[in-house]
Amino acid sequence: MERSVPIRITDIRLTELQGLFESQGDFWEERLVRPLDVYSEHKRDPDQHIPKARNADGAHGLSWVFVTIETDEGVSGMAGPIDVPDAFIIDTQITPFILGADPLASERIWDQLYRYMIHGRKGSPMFALSAIDTALWDLKGKWLGQPLYRLLGGPVQREIPAYASALGYSIEPEQAAERARQFVAEGYQATKWFVRYAPDDGEAGARRNIELMRVLREAVGDDVDVMIDAWSSWNVRYTLDMARRMAEYRPYWIEEPVKSDDIANYARIRAASPVPISGGEHEYTRWGARDYMKAGAVDIYQADTMWAGGVSEMLKIATICSVYDVPLIPHGASVPVNAHLSAAWPPPLCPYVEYLVKWNELRQFFFKNPVMPVNGMICPPDAPGVGVEIDESRVTAERELSWREA
Repeated sequence: MERSVPIRITDIRLTELQGLFESQGDFWEERLVRPLDVYSEHKRDPDQHIPKARNADGAHGLSWVFVTIETDEGVSGMAGPIDVPDAFIIDTQITPFILGADPLASERIWDQLYRYMIHGRKGSPMFALSAIDTALWDLKGKWLGQPLYRLLGGPVQREIPAYASALGYSIEPEQAAERARQFVAEGYQATKWFVRYAPDDGEAGARRNIELMRVLREAVGDDVDVMIDAWSSWNVRYTLDMARRMAEYRPYWIEEPVKSDDIANYARIRAASPVPISGGEHEYTRWGARDYMKAGAVDIYQADTMWAGGVSEMLKIATICSVYDVPLIPHGASVPVNAHLSAAWPPPLCPYVEYLVKWNELRQFFFKNPVMPVNGMICPPDAPGVGVEIDESRVTAERELSWREA
């Protein structure tokens, strides 16, 4: 006899919030190297992370979309921020499919959506599924009156070291060294920096990459971890050259040296590199993680919770990584969610939480209670669910998004 469903999904709302973000000076000082930079007409393109141009009062316009799953019992779950293309997929494909479903059966919903969206195993469709899954876990925590980390079996770690990810900061040697010293003064024991130069920049660019690593090591000393991110923009030969020349400065890892689908070349690099190799930020689901692990492609795996399938899928990815003794340090699109996951995993599996200092300030702008490091450590919220809510005082305008016919 089938049990009655105690709670059902009645609506999925997509709300675009707008606000004004204030900063002193240029908020975004430098962009990272990108795979598209091999084309000269794109080499000086602005970074896509930069907030909108300042208004007459000097503030940047900021816009994010949040998804809210509502139920017939009055409890709801929220996830975000997400982008408009992801919201479109939620509204037109996912919402009609899961209206009326039991929101507590998150595993069932995930599996059905993955099977339903047969062409949606990567990219924006997986972003959309990730947001829905995360909102379901937020809802489940609120329904049960428990923070997410407890639903996941935690706390295993009460607080987790954060590493200061310096996306958007100047990589000019003096400025980078000063900023790195400031991170250490704030309690961080690790920091990641984004190089600007790739193979087509020749030996001059290579020397500047090496110089960045050198000044960072000298600035923070021997006891702080320093990571380098190449954002899928190098190749095998160049990566091995960089690794050998940087090795004396002991990078903790070189991240995403080649494109994410190039797993065989990841494995070639890892086998020959004197520096640990990380990757997986732009890979998706447990099947992507399995392929990386079987190939021996990385020393550290970095799937993003909000891109790779949500909380449900990250639990499976974590299991796969643990079997291969590969640490899982999720990419930092959602610090609140990653804090909960990391708190439910042992330190050898998850030794760090990524905190993208500038980008996470933007992504948490609308939160009443953003999750930020204190003395270099991250703690998950203790409120039910993910534990964040919208600060209405930061919202200057909002609108509901829908593309379905009434």
